[in-house]
Amino acid sequence: MKKLLLLFIGILAMTSLNAQDVTDAVRYTQDEIQGTARYRGLSGAFGALGGDMSAVSINPAGSAIFNSSHISLSLSNNNIKNETQYFNGFNTSKESNIDLNQSGATFVFYNRNSNSDWSKFAFSAAYDKVQNYNNDWLANGSSNTSIDRYFLDITEKQNVPFGVLKLQPGEYLEEAYADIGSNPNYGYPVQQVFLGYWAGIIDPVNMDNNTNDDNIDYFSNTAPANSYYQEYYYASSGYNGKFSLNFATAYKDRLYLGVNLNSHFINYDKFTSFYETNLDPDSLTKNIYFENWLSTFGSGFSFQLGAIAKITKDFRMGLSYSSPTWYRIEEELIQGINSNIADSDIGYISNIINIYPSYNIQTPGKFTGSLAYIFGEYGLISFDYSLKDYGNTKFKPNSDAYFSTQNRAINNQLTTASTYKVGGELRLKQVSLRGGYRFEESPYKNGTTIGDLNGYSLGLGYNFGNFKLDMAFDQAKQSSEYKLYSNSGFNNSTSLDSKFTNVTFTVAFNL
Repeated sequence: MKKLLLLFIGILAMTSLNAQDVTDAVRYTQDEIQGTARYRGLSGAFGALGGDMSAVSINPAGSAIFNSSHISLSLSNNNIKNETQYFNGFNTSKESNIDLNQSGATFVFYNRNSNSDWSKFAFSAAYDKVQNYNNDWLANGSSNTSIDRYFLDITEKQNVPFGVLKLQPGEYLEEAYADIGSNPNYGYPVQQVFLGYWAGIIDPVNMDNNTNDDNIDYFSNTAPANSYYQEYYYASSGYNGKFSLNFATAYKDRLYLGVNLNSHFINYDKFTSFYETNLDPDSLTKNIYFENWLSTFGSGFSFQLGAIAKITKDFRMGLSYSSPTWYRIEEELIQGINSNIADSDIGYISNIINIYPSYNIQTPGKFTGSLAYIFGEYGLISFDYSLKDYGNTKFKPNSDAYFSTQNRAINNQLTTASTYKVGGELRLKQVSLRGGYRFEESPYKNGTTIGDLNGYSLGLGYNFGNFKLDMAFDQAKQSSEYKLYSNSGFNNSTSLDSKFTNVTFTVAFNL
């Protein structure tokens, strides 16, 4: 039987079944606004304060706090340091980038009718980067489980007839791969078996080509061993952004009400490569290389409602609701695989991209309650508490059998998570000193797939009058267990300790 390198890089192949899972759902439901330097200097504890463009993204009533029209622009340097442990292997990697993470303007209009209790109105337009997906890390170590189990596990669960993996007369491998993907009875899982077979990793138990079309039993060409050296490389890029239109008003300068209409957009790319080798002389397959490129594009809509009340001159309370975000997602997947027993004389397969049917994700809504105390001209202290039930995340349409299964998995694995933020500001004439702390609970019931996040921040600002310059430094740490593949046969995972460091500069103008 001929074995060959598979490298898919070009023409379109519609795949009928999906490969989305809980990991994808969580990726698009986390919505930490990166924000202005003042916002980050207080660790985002701005729900009852307002008067900041990023604060408007948390509580829409915040734009009515402005006394005059306002414009701000923020530039941020984001740095991620990852420490990985994969069995007996340890690695450290860093990723850094600079981008424009926030811009926006609020226009304030005072009511000229002195008899009206509605004193002013505000209109805002703002862009905020919600998530930065730029990241990369390497995990390596020696495992007692080979990746051959990834392919064999699918054959055991799917009962894949060997005839499906064969080429028809005159059929190219590209065509066979595409046909399997478009068949509603096979799809993505059987495509993986196809890869494993043609790369020489697995073979049918019955090798007689004339009688084995109905064969559903397979064996591995990788000999059992106590140790397989493995490397896994992860690299992602892109962002999740939000553009908001805001409308807010003030009633008797005691009650502030606002609404945001948000347009969301996702651009996400992920590349992973897996390498395995073993020194067993009885193993036919000694070296395996497996690559996956995923490209995701999405757009969505959400809205927010908010209120801020001045209980006294100095004490404020805020309450806001963020609706679910309704995303429409499109994905493309390119795969490549090779082994030492691939037949290089035949060459390689080219020109195939899996394009999945577009699907929808509904993220959970979020409630935020806030308290703030203003010490006149001397400073302030602020506290935010948010609650989000990640178990309410849903793939749609729910009538789809695969999505229904994933929604049950989401409900079983994800939970309600709280976020606590506290921040303070000390004003010394034109100079402002800031600090804050935030704690975010894990969205997972087990608390380990993604762990709790702890972070702190420091900030400095100078007021030139109608022009303000602010900077902030913030850092957060989070641990996670990253599963290499969504497969119970090969369920290896790597432990990550991630440190997120950001330095943000903001220039702001009052008009």
